[in-house]
Amino acid sequence: MASANVIHVTDANFDQEVMQSSKPVLVDFWAPWCAPCRAIAPVIDELADQYAGRLKVVKVNVDDNPQAPTRFGVRGIPTLLIVRDGQVKEQIVGAVPKRHIEQALEQVLA
Repeated sequence: MASANVIHVTDANFDQEVMQSSKPVLVDFWAPWCAPCRAIAPVIDELADQYAGRLKVVKVNVDDNPQAPTRFGVRGIPTLLIVRDGQVKEQIVGAVPKRHIEQALEQVLA
C-alpha cells in the first residue's frame, strides 16, 4: 500500500517541492510500465514512513513529466536523487537494496 508520506510531483511544482524544500528530498523517477520501479516502490514507501519528519519523499512519473528527468540527466529508471539545499547530493540508478538507499540517506542527513 502506498505511503501517505510520498508526494507525487510534476514538472510544474518540481522546483517548489524539491529544489526549494527546507528538508532533504528523496526523488524517485519512475514509470508505471517499469518492473524495477514497481519492485522498489514498497521500499520507497517504507523509507518515506521511516524518515517522516526528517526527509521529504517524492515520486516523478517520467512519462507524464519529461522536463525534470531531462534536467538531471536521467537515462534509466528507477533513478533516485537525494537533494539537499537545492543540490543533488547523491544519485542511485536501478533497483538497489533498501540498505544501500539508507546508507546514502544517512550520509546526507548526518
